Amino acid sequence: MISFKEIQATTAEKAGGAAALEARMPEIKQADELRSISADRYFSEMSFRIFSSGLNTAMVKGKWPAFEDAFHGFIPAKVAFMSEDDIASLMENGAIIRHLGKIRATHHNAAAMLEVEKQYGSFGAYVADWPREDIAGLYADLTKRFKQLGGNSGPYFLRMMGKDGYILTKDVISALNQLGVAEGKLTSKKDQAIVQEAFNRWHAESNAPYAYISRTLAAWTG
Repeated sequence: MISFKEIQATTAEKAGGAAALEARMPEIKQADELRSISADRYFSEMSFRIFSSGLNTAMVKGKWPAFEDAFHGFIPAKVAFMSEDDIASLMENGAIIRHLGKIRATHHNAAAMLEVEKQYGSFGAYVADWPREDIAGLYADLTKRFKQLGGNSGPYFLRMMGKDGYILTKDVISALNQLGVAEGKLTSKKDQAIVQEAFNRWHAESNAPYAYISRTLAAWTG
C-alpha cells in the first residue's frame, strides 16, 4: 500500500506547499478536553447536525438560540421527559424548524444519551475513550443508539466536537478507490474494516491524526 508520506508529498504540491496543506487541517481535541465537554453541548451539536442536514447551515445556526430555548438548553434529562403535548407545542413554534421526524429523533436521542452516560459515566468519556483504531465501531454504535446519525452525520458531529477520526466524503472515497485501497462506495462492514485498517497503518507510519489523513486524502483528489 502507498505510504502516507508519499500521499502527503503529492497533496502538498497540489495545495501550494506543506504550510498551505497544514492550514486545511481540522482542530482535534485531546481526550481530557473531550471528557470535559458537558452532555448538553454534545447533545446540542448532535441535534444541530440533524436539523441542518439538507438545509442551509447558516439559516439553522441563526435559529439555534431558539432551539436552545425550546429544548431546555439540550439538557438530556429534561428533553427525555418531554411529553407528547410538549412535542405538539414544538410543532407550533415558528422560531424553530418544525420537522416532526427530527423533533421526535431529538426526543429519542435524549434518552439514548442518558443510557450512554449510565453505561460510560459521561458522554464525554464515551467519546474520548473510544479508540481511534476502531473509529468505525464508534460510528456504527452511534448509528445503532441514535436516530438520524447514520451515513456521515455521526462522523461530522464527532469532528465538530474535536474527536479524531476520518470521514468518508466523496473525495476521500474517490482517493481510496484510486489508490487501490478499496473499491466502490465503501458502505459494507467488510469495506469499513478495510478502510479502518488502512487508516490504522497510515497512522502507525506517520503518527498523523486520522482526521489529518482523511483531509489530506480529500485534497489529494483535487
